[in-house]
Amino acid sequence: MAIAPSHLQIDSSHRRDLAPIATPDRLLLGPGPSNAHPTVLEALSRTPIGHLDPLYVELMGEVQELLRYAWQTDNRLTLPMSGTGSAAMEATLANTVEPGDRVLVAVKGYFGLRLVDMAGRYQADVRVIEKPWGEAFSLDELEAALIEHRPAILAMVHAETSTGICQPMEGVGDLCRKHNCLLLLDTVTSLGGVPLHLDAWKVDLAYSCSQKGLSCPPGLGPFTMGPRAEQKLSARTTKVPNWYLDVSLLNQYWGSDRVYHHTAPVNMNFGMREALRLLAEEGLEQAWARHRRNAEALWSGLEGLGLVMHAPLELRLPTLTTVRIPEGVDGKAFSQHLLNNHGIEVGGGLGVLAGKIWRIGLMGYNSTPENVDRLLNLFETELPRFKQTAAVAA
Repeated sequence: MAIAPSHLQIDSSHRRDLAPIATPDRLLLGPGPSNAHPTVLEALSRTPIGHLDPLYVELMGEVQELLRYAWQTDNRLTLPMSGTGSAAMEATLANTVEPGDRVLVAVKGYFGLRLVDMAGRYQADVRVIEKPWGEAFSLDELEAALIEHRPAILAMVHAETSTGICQPMEGVGDLCRKHNCLLLLDTVTSLGGVPLHLDAWKVDLAYSCSQKGLSCPPGLGPFTMGPRAEQKLSARTTKVPNWYLDVSLLNQYWGSDRVYHHTAPVNMNFGMREALRLLAEEGLEQAWARHRRNAEALWSGLEGLGLVMHAPLELRLPTLTTVRIPEGVDGKAFSQHLLNNHGIEVGGGLGVLAGKIWRIGLMGYNSTPENVDRLLNLFETELPRFKQTAAVAA
């Protein structure tokens, strides 16, 4: 039967005649995203298959197993959330926090503050301990806070992207077991590039992202939940308030039942599978050593140019370097110069460090000696011009 033409007129005021998309080549040496590995990009461009196709179901299991390897965990509930790292971050809280639960957040940078915000939105009784943005917590400080606040969850950031600080984790999980609380860990800027031992550290919940140490574009949020966190989820007296991130539902899809929950981003998981395969092919110890080796070359080179690192050496992240902007230099103008004239992105500071530091990422595929040399050469040849300009203006 023919469909009768509509009597409504088409509004063309928002119609645009655009050329096909064209983006410049950039070397992304900021806090993320980083450049994806070419093999990953090839995987992303493959023809999609159904999210319940037997071949895709097999791939799901491969992704889960390789995530366990990357995190060094045997957690049954390990999967990539269909969303960015912030979705996985929220999932850790959405599934374990009930109204009135006490959550202690150890804040030492911008992303600790985000945990505070998210926990509050789930009606937690949020308690905060803080360190200056360039320091880490000691075991004594953490135990004193656990004794004072008696939380159900201790949430903290392993690799603080805003400061370049790596939080030492030895003994933290033992403290949480001793004081009967769950340990929730942000590994967004550490997974794939910094030593992580979730089971040995007794971490109960962790999350990450796809676009940093895993050499994949943004769009997936690795998530893992240990047995103690599973018990808390099972003991809930209320539904998980976020349907999309409800792990009890997601596990029916990612678990052995493979029951439909949502239409998964299959091509993103193609990319994640290849990214994790490449990491396993290289080997975790080799990947961690590569990140450390290239970071040390960057630190040495920057200090040789008279620049000062923000993070102390013993707490410094090999994936994300924070370097102080010299007095009188417009750090944002220099960053824009690198981007506009050389196609290289470096990041600026967040929060209390805005305008005070540059943030340089050497993560995943981008952590190479060639990238270190290229950036150091530009700092050596281009930065003096900005110092001179600042001096003349003064």
